Amino acid sequence: MTNKLHIISFDVPYPTNYGGVIDVFYKLKALHHLGVIIYLHVFEYGKGEQVELKKYCKEVFYYPRNSFVKSFFSKTPFIVKSRGSNLLIANLNKNCYPILFEGLHTTLPVLKDSLKDRNIYLRAHNIEHRFYKGLEKSESNAFKRTFFRRESKKLMRYEEILKKMQGVFSISPTEQVYFKNKYGDKCVYIPAFHDTEKHTSIQPRGNFILYHGHLLVSENVKAALFLIDVYKETDYQLVIASNYKNTEVIAEVLKHENITFNSLTDENELNTLFENAHINALPTFQNTGIKLKLLNTLRQGKFVIANDYMVNETGLETLCEKANTKAEFLSKTANLFKQDFEVSFVEDRKKLLESFDSKNNAKKIINLIFKN
Repeated sequence: MTNKLHIISFDVPYPTNYGGVIDVFYKLKALHHLGVIIYLHVFEYGKGEQVELKKYCKEVFYYPRNSFVKSFFSKTPFIVKSRGSNLLIANLNKNCYPILFEGLHTTLPVLKDSLKDRNIYLRAHNIEHRFYKGLEKSESNAFKRTFFRRESKKLMRYEEILKKMQGVFSISPTEQVYFKNKYGDKCVYIPAFHDTEKHTSIQPRGNFILYHGHLLVSENVKAALFLIDVYKETDYQLVIASNYKNTEVIAEVLKHENITFNSLTDENELNTLFENAHINALPTFQNTGIKLKLLNTLRQGKFVIANDYMVNETGLETLCEKANTKAEFLSKTANLFKQDFEVSFVEDRKKLLESFDSKNNAKKIINLIFKN
């Protein structure tokens, strides 16, 4: 019997140019290679339709996000309300295949009770109310701080919708503890999906420091500004790369000759940056989830300097140099530029990254969803 599955994604999951969509895209790819027929539903707000997705999906449906004003004043969290679509509900109800919701963002059909007697599952990308609380702390703009605080409170209440799910797939061990304590044994840890085919370039040296992140997210903006402050008075070359042109970050970049901004338009550009960077600097200021950019960087980049929030309780601590202050980042940077990146480091990474094997984790999802 052929397994058929609806997957609803909060964004177009290709190109894979920021963390959340990396997990979605490589999950699609792994499930497809194991024979699952996928009906993909995506909310599109800037990326456009992507031919690449047709390689792994029987059908791909695109839906627009609702306007900010229409969604902001709802009691339902903005990330959920803005992804409401009657057409999505109609398409889901054309058959009775199970449904995998990517994040709380996509679960409005469940809130509306419009999916009768369906097997429904959630991929929990974060403990969302904690994530938004962290965004509030990272944000300098007063309006945005208020928005994130309100959203966090809404998401805390809305999370109760998980009681209607047949299964919840946590993305990190820490979050698995949280979800299992609240919602029981239906919560299962499924490690993050990412590109397991790409491995680190064995070129021994690069010539700059790289930070990449989705700069539409205030948490990543804070990290980028922190690194600009770390390196602005040094001779090191720092490259900030993102698919989103954040005006605050770019304004700071332009003040310093040793710092540049790279606008990412496709996956190959980031791959080239990984090949040529000597150090990947990855600070974050909240410890929610596992950061997909860490996995991606360990697969493709050379040396990694990360802070405690980025790497603690991931099982990947030994693969990174840890630094938490400006002085520590500079000290680690100086030491690493004296070293070549050796082939043995790649082998060490492969061993520790085995638990993040996408094929094995896709098999777990298939066994859980299609067990009957």
